[in-house]
Amino acid sequence: MSTDPDLEAALAAAGLAGAAPGSTVPGPLVVAGPDDLPDAPDPEPVRWPSGAATGVGSLPGTDVGEAAATVVGELPLLPHLPELPARGVGADMIGRTAALLVDLAVEVVPTGWRVTARPGRDHRRALDLLRFDVDALDAACAGPRPDWVKVQATGPWTLAASVELHTGHRVLTDRGAVREFAGSLGEGLRAHVAEIAERTGARVLVQLDEPSLPAVLAGTLPTASGWGTVRSVAAPDAQDLLRDLVSGLGVPVVVHCCAAKPPVRLLAATGVAGIGIDATLPVFSGPTAVPAALDALGEVWDAGIPLLLGLVPAVPRRRAAEPGHEPRAEAVDADPADLGPDGPATGSVLRALARRAFDLADRLGFDRSRLADLAVPTPTCGLAGATPEWARRAMTLSRELGQAFVDPPETW
Repeated sequence: MSTDPDLEAALAAAGLAGAAPGSTVPGPLVVAGPDDLPDAPDPEPVRWPSGAATGVGSLPGTDVGEAAATVVGELPLLPHLPELPARGVGADMIGRTAALLVDLAVEVVPTGWRVTARPGRDHRRALDLLRFDVDALDAACAGPRPDWVKVQATGPWTLAASVELHTGHRVLTDRGAVREFAGSLGEGLRAHVAEIAERTGARVLVQLDEPSLPAVLAGTLPTASGWGTVRSVAAPDAQDLLRDLVSGLGVPVVVHCCAAKPPVRLLAATGVAGIGIDATLPVFSGPTAVPAALDALGEVWDAGIPLLLGLVPAVPRRRAAEPGHEPRAEAVDADPADLGPDGPATGSVLRALARRAFDLADRLGFDRSRLADLAVPTPTCGLAGATPEWARRAMTLSRELGQAFVDPPETW
């Protein structure tokens, strides 16, 4: 069990002292697995539509109704529950996931999110914002109902690396607390998934965001004092925790890691339905691609596990300004004039964006036609830092890339 007194107080306030969140008897907590959660249905085979595209999660702005309508309109085969971090506390990645926790509460302190004994204003605000978002998605799906909907939450290792105990140290430093958070997250996600499925009538795909996982494995996260680093987590331990959480949810799960060197092999062994990466990273793309990293992706595809390929820039790059002119946006090596929010996604733009996916398939020895089933195009990362115009444009380009994967033009 956790040695943190504030975390113990949080459990005691809920009548769960000495027990794991969601358990009924005291004793050492074990992260929930299929046998521990008898109500969880067995995962069905994952068959989202061929050529589907989706978003990573975050979008700019504060209008949740408009965001949900845009996502459902631009990504009809696999829309996602939008995240709008510009709304402030509780709408950020950690606060949003904290709203899902069962029998655990957090609050904002000057250094970030910290465990607290009982839900306060910050926790309630996060929960309210999540409810608004679910209402907006339900309304946006009132027309033609999508067959699939994706929801996102911070994964257990990134959550443990981002939330502090009462002592000021990361939850990550207390392995008992890590398991408690993972169990609480799993229980909360199951309830969240059930609500989304009931209200939208869609099958639900869960995305766990783990941007901090490589740092957790490498032991490079700084301690509270800043003078040291948190002890690394062994790869088998990280894998086991994720596997237990994934298997306990009872629905397909993908893990997204936009770090420079995502642990692809580790993630593939956790029973996930897909792995999300930034496919434009030097380690995967172009002359800088690392053979070992490519081999790992090939093994994932050989196992029939799709990749959520981040191909569309989350923020358009800026071309250096010519004398007397403003800098212009560009994506890859496409003509910037084609990237306006209202302009058509011309063949040259799509070809430039799709080139990385086609090159990846070629280098790994997979027929390009298989991309429709083995790849889901997405932006390279969340779109919170983009303009509303570019965010919409990025989703449009992702959708049209998915269509191009179904029927790749011979000239590409």
